[in-house]
Amino acid sequence: MSFRARAPIAAFFMFTLLSAARPQGPMQTPTQATTAPPPQDKDFYSLREPAAAGDAQAQFALGNHYFSGVGVPQDYGQALLWFTKSANQGFPPAQNQLGYMYQHKFGVPRDYKRAVAYYRSAAKQGYALGQYNVGGMFEDGVGVKRDYKQALDWYRKAADQNLPQAEKQVGYFYQCGYGVKQDFAQAHAWYLRAAGHGNSDAENQLGFFAEEGWGQPKNYDEALSWFYKAAEHGSNDAEENIGYMFQKGLGVPTDYAKAMFWFDKAAAEGNSNAENQLGWMYQFGQGVEPNDAKAVTWYRLSADLGNQRAADNLHAFEEVLEDRGSGEWEATNTAVTDAAIARAKRWATIQDLQRRIAGLEGDAQDQDDLANQLEHTGKGKNDALTKLFNAVGSVPAVKYHVEAAKYRAEAARLRDELAQIENQDRFSAGVPTP
Repeated sequence: MSFRARAPIAAFFMFTLLSAARPQGPMQTPTQATTAPPPQDKDFYSLREPAAAGDAQAQFALGNHYFSGVGVPQDYGQALLWFTKSANQGFPPAQNQLGYMYQHKFGVPRDYKRAVAYYRSAAKQGYALGQYNVGGMFEDGVGVKRDYKQALDWYRKAADQNLPQAEKQVGYFYQCGYGVKQDFAQAHAWYLRAAGHGNSDAENQLGFFAEEGWGQPKNYDEALSWFYKAAEHGSNDAEENIGYMFQKGLGVPTDYAKAMFWFDKAAAEGNSNAENQLGWMYQFGQGVEPNDAKAVTWYRLSADLGNQRAADNLHAFEEVLEDRGSGEWEATNTAVTDAAIARAKRWATIQDLQRRIAGLEGDAQDQDDLANQLEHTGKGKNDALTKLFNAVGSVPAVKYHVEAAKYRAEAARLRDELAQIENQDRFSAGVPTP
């Protein structure tokens, strides 16, 4: 069963003319082909003049285009430039976005303390996403000392502005007793409030409460109803939970075909619990013929995502196979042909490429920053020592710029690879109906 501890840290992306806002991060790295960059769209062009004239909102929107590669090739350096211009004028969404970039190493060196500072700047102006992100940093102890009371305080500020993910997180704190006395009734009330604002994580939590009987009698029908709502709104945790109920026959007849259908859907979106359950089903032949190779593959995919249960299952199954005789374990470590496994691997590959691209761009910016420090040391001074250092310093500066170019070239190569994967026939990524 899956329940969400906390939604990903929130980043806000607002395209003024496209009217598109993304309330939650992390952002997926868009496709960018270096050989055929996408054409610049009219929205991008319309933003350049007001941005150059100092319009903070236009600067922020222009930064979004560069950050996401919408209408222009993705360029974290340009995104950083325009977000910074906007943030320096005190525009909270830009400050929040810079915090997101520094926290997650999107085109800049990872810097948690700087991330917290930008989040705080946005939060102090009453910006709900900034308040939510400050709360997340205190909850996780990232860039600041872990402090559940401060985290809850910031979440409450954002929740008071009806930010759904903050409402859900306040409910989670009451559920777990973080910074407050554990209170399932309060948790349930906050989850209902967040669910009323469309938060799928809260809907999933309400299903979990009904299934486990936390603060209420167990009610599998109610649980399944909430899980279906959450799944419809995009929660892969809820998809895994639906599969689990059909697998175990909780409030419904045991139906392995339906269980596998829902596990497949969740696994295609990187849900490690679903992958672990699929490994279990193939190991023990639940609704399918036992298949050791598929079981091992699913366990390994789940374990690679940090799922400890899957890692334990994989280790235990390895011992079982080795006890069967020589070659049994080795035979499972071969490529398998399975559409669901292919979808899960595709998701994992895309996530890995996106992470590596962002990291390379951050490393490149780090090298450029080092070069700029050398190039501008002592500028404006005329003493002999400064002149000598500037003459010598320009030599290693060139080396840093060269390294930055290498990182960006590798990022461009990975973007081409990502484009090829994402441009494959999307129909092949569908999940058949049971």
